Amino acid sequence: MCGAELKPLPDGVQRVAAVLAERGHPSLPVMLDDAARTAQQAADALGVALGQIAKSIVFKRKPDEAVVLVIASGDQRVDEKKVQALVCAAGQKLGRADADFVKAKTGFTIGGVSPVGHLTPPVTLLDQRLLRFEAVWAAAGHPHAVFALQPHDLIALTGAAFADVTPDAPTP
Repeated sequence: MCGAELKPLPDGVQRVAAVLAERGHPSLPVMLDDAARTAQQAADALGVALGQIAKSIVFKRKPDEAVVLVIASGDQRVDEKKVQALVCAAGQKLGRADADFVKAKTGFTIGGVSPVGHLTPPVTLLDQRLLRFEAVWAAAGHPHAVFALQPHDLIALTGAAFADVTPDAPTP
C-alpha cells in the first residue's frame, strides 16, 4: 500500500448508501476531508452556493414525539409555525429536537442527518425553495459525508412533498 489505509464507511453512511442503491439513485455518498456540520461548511467544502445545500432540520411533534424532518435550502430559515400548521393536528405543538432525540430517532448525529436511512421513519417536508437549483447536496449520515441529487429526487427518495416552510420575507 502507499500508506493510505482503507477504512470502512461509518454505519450511518453505509445505511444511506444502501437506501440510495436500493432506490436506484445514481450518486453515492462522498466523504469530505473536513466536517460539514453546517450548511455553510458544506457549501464551502463543495464550492457550491449555500442554497444548494439541502440541510436537515429535525423537530419533535408533541405529544406523540414523532420525528418531523424538514429538508430546507441552506440559505433559508425554517418557519416553525408553518411547519407546525402542516404536520400537527389542532392543539398539537411542535418543538425543537435535542441531540439525544435526533440520534435516538434518526440514527444520525446533528450535522449528518440524511434525508433517507432513518431508524424511525420521519414525517418529512421539502422546502420548495430547493427547486431554484438544478443540483443540490444533502448530508449522507455523517458530518463528513454528502451526496448529490436533483431537488425532485427528494420526492422519490423520501415520499415527501414540497411545501412553503420558510418565512415570507426573503433571506438576505
